Amino acid sequence: MKVATGTKIVNGIGIGKIRIFKAPVYDIDESEVEDPIPELKRFEDARIKVQQAQHALYEKALQTAGEESAGIFEAHELMLDDDDLIDECKAIMAEQNRRAEYAVRQGFDNVAQMFRDMDDPYFQARSADVIDLKNSMLDVLLGNDTGAGFGDEPFILVAEDLAPSETVKLDKSLLLGLVTREGSSSSHTAILARSMNLPSLIQCKDISDDWDGKEAILDGYNSCIYIEPTQDLVASLTARREEDLKQEALLQELKGKDNTTIDGKTIKVYANIGGPSDMGAVQVNDAGGVGLFRSEFVYLGSPVDPSEEAQFEAYKRVLETLSPKFVIIRTCDIGADKTIDYMDLDKEENPALGYRAIRICLTRKDFFKRQLRALLRASAFGNLGIMFPMIISLREVRECKELLAECRRELENENVKMGQIQVGIMIETPAAALCADELAEEVDFFSLGTNDLTQYTCAIDRQNAKLEPFADAHHPAVLKLIQMTIEAGHRHNIWVGICGELGADLTLTETFLRMGVDELSVNPKSVLSLRKKIRSIDLSKAPAPEN
Repeated sequence: MKVATGTKIVNGIGIGKIRIFKAPVYDIDESEVEDPIPELKRFEDARIKVQQAQHALYEKALQTAGEESAGIFEAHELMLDDDDLIDECKAIMAEQNRRAEYAVRQGFDNVAQMFRDMDDPYFQARSADVIDLKNSMLDVLLGNDTGAGFGDEPFILVAEDLAPSETVKLDKSLLLGLVTREGSSSSHTAILARSMNLPSLIQCKDISDDWDGKEAILDGYNSCIYIEPTQDLVASLTARREEDLKQEALLQELKGKDNTTIDGKTIKVYANIGGPSDMGAVQVNDAGGVGLFRSEFVYLGSPVDPSEEAQFEAYKRVLETLSPKFVIIRTCDIGADKTIDYMDLDKEENPALGYRAIRICLTRKDFFKRQLRALLRASAFGNLGIMFPMIISLREVRECKELLAECRRELENENVKMGQIQVGIMIETPAAALCADELAEEVDFFSLGTNDLTQYTCAIDRQNAKLEPFADAHHPAVLKLIQMTIEAGHRHNIWVGICGELGADLTLTETFLRMGVDELSVNPKSVLSLRKKIRSIDLSKAPAPEN
């Protein structure tokens, strides 16, 4: 038996044969051509065909992985319209008399290298997207068969790395697990693996071609894969996998049950979503509502600034479908790691501390008012909360509310029907937490964004993989700020929720309940396990001593 270790992305056990995925090798003719015109046409035909294929992958990803993951392929579609990329490839064909496949290899490689040379880890990771598109173009130009060809037997997939398109093309019904030599916890492959809840390892450096076809066990819990495991280990981990399946089945029995502790305290458990396509997950997992609708994905999924009408239709669809459940829609949180070409944002030295979220909205008021008008119009179709992100001051809250009131007056003059709404803010900066008493007088609720709150409190860039060893999501300072915020909200008779990653951290659930949190909003797949945890807690008893 051999054992190889890596970095865990998703827990779980996968038992079956290994299939090695190898990226195709491209044999490219580097000779010159007499007439580049036919090559230019071949290039354009291939570009259109790949764009259509990316759109098909987008539709498939919507069904299998959710809107956030599907957005990868929408970005790929837009990339194939990029003038700089297209012009570079065409120049190679026209000026150097080269074949289309040669121009694609050179042009796309140059752009990929440009991304690799950037300082920002997010943009460095985008080089993999460019290479993915290059390979798709070459497959079309060279007539390659792009099917995975793994047959109809379940398997553990092992690869150097996987492009998003390669991941989505796989038959998920046969996929037992995923192991790659490369990758990062913020890569698109990791995002897709989490969306599919697939036992996964990255950065497994001992991958070998001779694993192909061998029996193996992928153990996400212990961040390793066993090659040709012993019978005792097979028996042990098969039992663990069966126990996991039993636990999943038991969780289904919690549907329709209250989120109530043994001693009678009930809190709300809501879901975080990225767009209308995630509504099914809210309902299937029995979430009480939506604690965070990330409206920026309406913008990220559009090649142009979405109109008021387009936004209204997206928000209306969610509110109408989920009614009477409460849905909190966060206003546009663009900037930092979420950039959009049509926003024309300057590159910044410290983007996480820069021009983002409410700072963009309050300085581009026409842009902001389009969203606020769309939200107010949609409020007639459900139970809406509007939440402003990245707040640090009382002035910002009041300015947001003034713009919202201005939009309501405009719509009233237009005889547009609107519903009642709650207005809240995200507490995701130490400044907001420390001013929570003053801020609470202006709003109906707080929602703690623990991802950014941890980043700003601990001075740890959440996008920088090198800092992962230094990050501490349970840092006492973060927990103190959370408790201060909850207490301040309750002093002013408003409710307080948590919508960041810590909300799904079951080791902190009792801590948050003892702090008095009113609502926890988590990934839809975490709703039932969180409900189970809540129902096991007895707040009338003293908390267990810390280790």
